[in-house]
Formats: sequence, C-alpha cells, structure tokens
Amino acid sequence: MAGLTGQWEQALSEEFTKDYYKKLFNYIREEYSKETIYPKSGDIFNAFHLTPLEKVKVVILGQDPYHNPGQAHGLCFSVKPGVEAPPSLVNIYKELQDDIGCSIPNHGYLNEWAEQGVLLLNTVLTVQAHKPMSHRGVGWEQFTDAVIRKVNEIERPVVFILWGKPAQQKESMLTNPKHLILKAPHPSPLSAYRGFFGSKPFSQANDFLVKNGSEPVQWQITNI
Repeated sequence: MAGLTGQWEQALSEEFTKDYYKKLFNYIREEYSKETIYPKSGDIFNAFHLTPLEKVKVVILGQDPYHNPGQAHGLCFSVKPGVEAPPSLVNIYKELQDDIGCSIPNHGYLNEWAEQGVLLLNTVLTVQAHKPMSHRGVGWEQFTDAVIRKVNEIERPVVFILWGKPAQQKESMLTNPKHLILKAPHPSPLSAYRGFFGSKPFSQANDFLVKNGSEPVQWQITNI
C-alpha cells in the first residue's frame, strides 16, 4: 500500500502504530497475493493523495470500492475515463443536473472534485473482485473513523455528505458545530427514489461554503 504524505501522514501517524492497523496491513497484503483485489494496491489511498487534509472542504462518504474489473481507483463513486459510469454515479449526475443545472459528463472520473477539496472517502478501502463488502470488519472502518475524526477537528467549516445508512452511522463522530451535515438515502437505484433525488446536496454545500467565506466547489465535470 502506498503510504500517506504531508498533513495526512502527520495526522494519522498514531494509527499506523496500532495493533489493528498492523493486522490490517498484513491481512490486505496477503489478500493481494492470493486474490483479485480492487483497487490496485497503489491506488488505495488516492483520495488522500488528491485531497490533502489542509484542502478538505467537503467529505462525500461511500461504503466500499466498486468490485467489478477496471472500476475502483481509490475515490468513492468514481471510475476512470473509458469505464462506464455505474448506476449510483448515474444517479448522482442526475441529481447534480436537477440541483444546479450541470450537464451530465461523458465519463465518471471525479478527480476534478477531489482536486478542489472534496474528499471522496469509502469507509472500507479494498474489496475482493465480485464480492461487495468482502473486506468489511478487517480494520478499515477503524482507520477511516480516525480519518473522519481528524476532519471533524478542522476549525474551518466543512460539509459532510452522508448517503445511506452506513455513512450516516458516522454522524455521531461529527461533533464540531462549525460543520454542516447533509443526509440522504444512498444514490443506488434501490434507494435513490426514497429521497436521494431532490435532496439538493450540491447547492446546499456551496451555499454553506460561500456563507462561511470559502470558495464554492465547481461541480461541473469537464467532458473528455
């Protein structure tokens, strides 16, 4: 696993010395040696590489990586150019269009969001091929909980977008009154019509950021 750098490395250095993380590291290393695991090992921490701690202004919390070939690359809900947008991302784009009028891009690569300070974090960072949630309970949740707590400690206002029950279970960690918490059902086709559509997370996030003196996120993804 490629290591963290900069403020993320400093903020999470204690986690790397804990027993759970040592067990997690050894378990994941063994999994990569004998199974097909996504994303590639060098991509596991891409969300942190693209969105340094000091630049985080929005956190979008997903569950675990996509489990089909060529999809996962370390950013929740994102796929690389040339890979068909999965159904959840299609619904995210629909809500983005309805909310603030963005045109739907011709790809599903969300790096433009990440580079603007949108931390695209899954609660579990790896998965076996074709086996969703197969790495649940092996230690990733403890690590990403530590990440969430570090972002919660940031003194400038941050928006947390929690889609679905697993993400919303993290709300109890978000104790800093300076932050905004937006909750809605998951964008999956199974739940999007139960309140994800019409939740307007993108306009609400930008209104909050502007109100608190931060640059809004340019949510429009550029076509390739």
